Amino acid sequence: MAAPQVITLGCRLNAFESEMIREQGRAAGLKDAVIINTCAVTAEAERQARQTIRRARRDNPKARLIVTGCAAQLDPAKFGAMPEVDGVLGNTEKMDLGRFVTGADAEAAIHVTDIMQARDTAPHLIHGFDGRARAFVEVQQGCDHRCTFCIIPFARGPNRAVGVGRVVDQVRLLVGEGFKEVVLTGVDICSYGAGLPGDVHLGDLVRRLLENVPELPRLRLSSLDPAAMDDALFEVLADEPRLMPHLHLSVQSLDDTILKRMKRRHLRADVAAVMARARAARPDVVFGADLIAGFPTETAAQARTTRAAARDLGLTHLHVFPYSERPGTPAARMPAVPVAERKDRAQALRALGDDQLRRFMETRVGERADVLVENDAAGLSEHYVPVRLEGDVRAGELMTVRLTGLAEGRLSGVPIP
Repeated sequence: MAAPQVITLGCRLNAFESEMIREQGRAAGLKDAVIINTCAVTAEAERQARQTIRRARRDNPKARLIVTGCAAQLDPAKFGAMPEVDGVLGNTEKMDLGRFVTGADAEAAIHVTDIMQARDTAPHLIHGFDGRARAFVEVQQGCDHRCTFCIIPFARGPNRAVGVGRVVDQVRLLVGEGFKEVVLTGVDICSYGAGLPGDVHLGDLVRRLLENVPELPRLRLSSLDPAAMDDALFEVLADEPRLMPHLHLSVQSLDDTILKRMKRRHLRADVAAVMARARAARPDVVFGADLIAGFPTETAAQARTTRAAARDLGLTHLHVFPYSERPGTPAARMPAVPVAERKDRAQALRALGDDQLRRFMETRVGERADVLVENDAAGLSEHYVPVRLEGDVRAGELMTVRLTGLAEGRLSGVPIP
């Protein structure tokens, strides 16, 4: 049976849920539907969602067009009023597409309930990921924190966890379908365990998952809160080589005053301590970080503090965002940094990140690496470094290579027989 077209915007959690929507939509008979799974992390993300909706309608004039995801959850009336839209689903309702099998109504049907009352997580197992070599698996939903720049807790609801057994079943199913790498994802995965019996944390989940699915070659983790990484996570990092040596930290800034204004729960010294502990557990571990440039009230000196700390700490994978106002958040009411200055600071951080990553990749030339082939004879090493491969390779294949050089931001590798 044909599946609906699903357009995914935003995070890895959305990517997982989009696959669930695609499978549920196929079962519900939504073959002529286009479903847009939106993001709301910034005002720009909402603008892109509206742009995507208009383009989807132009490309699919007769399809039933359904909008869901975080932007739809936060402002369903706005999306329901768009003439291109036939239906709006909240983040809870998007897991039950059966109600949208019927034809279009005169006005868009809106089904969005209070996400703050949600207690469940995604209910269905999925069998694959369209066009991807890696699979994402939801282990947790929602967030109980209130960072001043972030609207996502109001789009995703409270922190709640997927049971260990269900995560194991999902990963085992995906491995059976041929996936060799799984990424555990959620809104705030370091808060894993909420609502589950016993004292269960993310590290416990990782260990039990790897013990119960020995056929899984590689496991990765999505963004980690440096204020909430549990002891068991460092222990499993030390003794389980199938947990990849690349940790991405939700840092946002490395200036203590700005971190306090963001209402983050860590300071620069906490990030340094987490990184030192991880390196003691796994000497070859590398680190990525989310960083916001030009947060309200940030001075040029504070921006330099963040850049200097990112360099001194040896962060190699920087994911940089110029600050974008999100209406409804406290930060949007704080004194703003000029947009041009935000962009300049973001560019400076990106340049630093490019230099740090290049330096790390230079140290890898001549070494061995395990690469998951994704497409165009290229893939990612265990350290999340792009590698272009020589020879006949297939997407989804996991292969050991000798790294032979560096060009155009990628390592090159030759398969080792």
